[in-house]
Amino acid sequence: MKRINSTVALTFVLLALMFGAGIVSSAWGFAIGREALKGITQPDSRPTNKVNRKNPNGREQLTFLKEDDILATVKSRIGGTSKPPASPSPSSSPQSKTETSKNNQVAATLPLLARDKDVALEITGIQQQKDSVTLDVAMKNDSNQAIRFLYSALNVTDDRGRAITVDTTGLPSEMPAKSDRYTGTVNISAALLANAQKLSLQLTDYPDQKLQLKLSEIPVR
Repeated sequence: MKRINSTVALTFVLLALMFGAGIVSSAWGFAIGREALKGITQPDSRPTNKVNRKNPNGREQLTFLKEDDILATVKSRIGGTSKPPASPSPSSSPQSKTETSKNNQVAATLPLLARDKDVALEITGIQQQKDSVTLDVAMKNDSNQAIRFLYSALNVTDDRGRAITVDTTGLPSEMPAKSDRYTGTVNISAALLANAQKLSLQLTDYPDQKLQLKLSEIPVR
């Protein structure tokens, strides 16, 4: 009986120790948490306070639109009459005006025509772009015999005497007798035209080289 009483007593002692340790741990954790949360406050999410910050009287200020203004806006949107603000026209800039003036001056000199033995070579347009200059060319054979050309032998020089390398597109390698009018282009890299104002062009037939189609004073600036 004494042994049983001692066991029960030991059990109660252990429970008391566990209970005490739990209380101490809780108190310690609460103290640590409270120390960590010092200076932190809960955000005020009450709508009345938000209103009061906007308006001291606690009322939101409303802006009333006129009925005529609302109707005018609706009608303009339905009828598609509302337009975005007009942006400045590129052509109004000084640079655009200068380029337009130059293009007009070039156009005034065209077309340029060379003719030899009933064969005609004509420059009908000059397209000046940032990276290249393109000559619009037309050719026609009114003679009684076919004419052949080798465009690798096309001779182009600038007003400084420099030979200019060109590419041709669409020009015929052979034109039959009494041919129709052929059109194509002569393409020149702008990098090759540094400080050049005008070009000269010379083309002959192949292989006889009896024709001499020459054009000069071709403006490129």
